[in-house]
Amino acid sequence: MALSTSKTFRNQMIYSVFVRNYSEEGTFAAVEKDLDRIRSLGTDIIWLMPIHPTGEKNRKGSLGSPYAIKDYRAVNPEYGTLEDFVNLTKAIHAKGMKVIIDVVYNHTSPDSVLAASHPEWFYKKPDGSFGNKTGDWWDVIDLDYASGHELWDYQIETLVMWANYVDGFRCDVASLVPVEFWIEAREAVAKVRPGAIWLAESVHGSFLKNNRSRGIPAWSDAELYQAFDIEYEYDIFDWYLGFLEGKNSLAGYCREINKQEEIYPGNYCKVRYLENHDQPRAHFLIPDETQLRNWTAFMFFQKGTAMVYAGQEKGCTLCPDLFDKDTVKWTGHGQCGTDLDLSDLIRSLKAIKNEQVFTDSSYCTTALPREIVSAVHTDNIWQPDESAKGIVPSSAGFFSLQGRSSVISLADVKTAGGRSLDSFFPDGIYKNRITGGPVEICRGKISIKGEPVILMNGDRKDASLSL
Repeated sequence: MALSTSKTFRNQMIYSVFVRNYSEEGTFAAVEKDLDRIRSLGTDIIWLMPIHPTGEKNRKGSLGSPYAIKDYRAVNPEYGTLEDFVNLTKAIHAKGMKVIIDVVYNHTSPDSVLAASHPEWFYKKPDGSFGNKTGDWWDVIDLDYASGHELWDYQIETLVMWANYVDGFRCDVASLVPVEFWIEAREAVAKVRPGAIWLAESVHGSFLKNNRSRGIPAWSDAELYQAFDIEYEYDIFDWYLGFLEGKNSLAGYCREINKQEEIYPGNYCKVRYLENHDQPRAHFLIPDETQLRNWTAFMFFQKGTAMVYAGQEKGCTLCPDLFDKDTVKWTGHGQCGTDLDLSDLIRSLKAIKNEQVFTDSSYCTTALPREIVSAVHTDNIWQPDESAKGIVPSSAGFFSLQGRSSVISLADVKTAGGRSLDSFFPDGIYKNRITGGPVEICRGKISIKGEPVILMNGDRKDASLSL
């Protein structure tokens, strides 16, 4: 991982916006009008999906994928002008948020500016024609970073240009672009935008292995951490989907989460999400509202940066189409819209995530009966006096992924250090940080009523007192 990466990214929340389908207007100006609402959710960083012109050749759908980029140094005229974009970035900054844009450096559209002016920078098929290494991406052609350093220079100059306006970059399929390039790019951008945010779309393990088996260079999550601050959690996402589909156990999913504590650097940060523009909506996968609240709370509680895809807070069930106009339905019932609103829950969860214990902690999840998952953050503070360990500030979460009630023995819940949770949470009355209501621990047990519960060690009251 980049040595300069701050652990405070673990306290932050990213809000992802696809400008085309965010509003009926589909413009930068329309996003700007909604910034107060976005900020009210607790958003720290707005990620704008590709803002550049979309290629016309081999388009998928009527408007084409925003990831089939025609010109890295221009903005999509359908969204507005460069001035409109700059105004949006200024407005985001004025409201105390940061903004990052998509960097799609593995490929371009077939009719891109670079394909016309520098065909030598592209991957070629055996017959000498443009192509790509991933068959179903037939609307793009791959760049070849082994073609020479001129391509590297152009791409880095482009990043430096945009760094005058934005606070960082979300890098598409970062695993297929040389990590050495990302390291060099980070160093160059830092001269213009110190502390720039670098978010990598690191890929599924199966995709990584498939590329390597075909002789295509691909970089693992561990390697990418040399250049990036935050990475996708595709290393465990299949376990999340697999659990929802009944293909793997909750214990297996928890085991994969806990493994991240062992294999990544001490300041690692994963972006945590239930959905994104490439995946089904969370409310589609999790139709039950109580279960969805538990999953949402678990996502925020996990170690890393939380991410919300625009519309998720309103319980949208349809992920906007990448290739056509498909506006998010913000209100009412329908194909995408429901009456569900998770905005208040997200605000509460983000306020909890701001707590110091989430910045620098050891983290562990435990699968419990009745498909309940517990998770514990313990402060990374060395205590020479063993007796003092019981008062180390910590936070525990209990998430009923099937919305069921249950009585949980804290002796069955483990921390990253192997101690049971009853060592940290003695009997007493605590406050559920999500709702503010009382939660009792009695004889080392806690009763869960189907809704998510998050406790902080410092919130314990005398057992004889009510909140």
